[in-house]
Amino acid sequence: MTQRRVGMFGGAFDPPHRAHRALAKAGLEQLRLDELRVFPTGEAWHKDRPLTPAVHRLAMARLAFEGLPRLVVDDRELRRSGPTYSIDTLRELRGENPGAELFLLMGEDQAGGFTRWREWEEIARMATLAVAERPHAAAAALPPQVRLQQLDLSPMDLSASDIRARLTGGQDASHLVDPPVASYIDRHHLYSDI
Repeated sequence: MTQRRVGMFGGAFDPPHRAHRALAKAGLEQLRLDELRVFPTGEAWHKDRPLTPAVHRLAMARLAFEGLPRLVVDDRELRRSGPTYSIDTLRELRGENPGAELFLLMGEDQAGGFTRWREWEEIARMATLAVAERPHAAAAALPPQVRLQQLDLSPMDLSASDIRARLTGGQDASHLVDPPVASYIDRHHLYSDI
């Protein structure tokens, strides 16, 4: 029997954009994942701004990743009280999938700060980091104990902060997110002064 392969992809998804979906798709295909769990973060310990309310980020994530096979948007981090740490979620995934090979998907910008994550050494023992290149991000210099799998993904110069800035400034950003997400943002007047 082959070993089950499970991926974890976390983030604020504030909002989820086309690069998020492309990374998830690349992870599913290139890592041959049996399942990819997407986790919108609860209380982000590393963010210096308030996040859009969880109900909206969860709804947008479900719309953004809809239709990708073997992908589940998981709300457990949103239900957790206190700061959200990847190690806690990874331990839960390990308990739910004993013997599975675990992968942690991220962009190169996140990989660059990986050694500042809580219990990063334990994360590195439990999971392979699957990293997608990001334009303008310095190549991540990771310690040798980190198992690294580079994802082959065309670099996309997209960031949620740029999308929020565009929308706050009254500019169109609908081409940077999938149409259902753009409709949701518009319908709920997110990232605008309305």
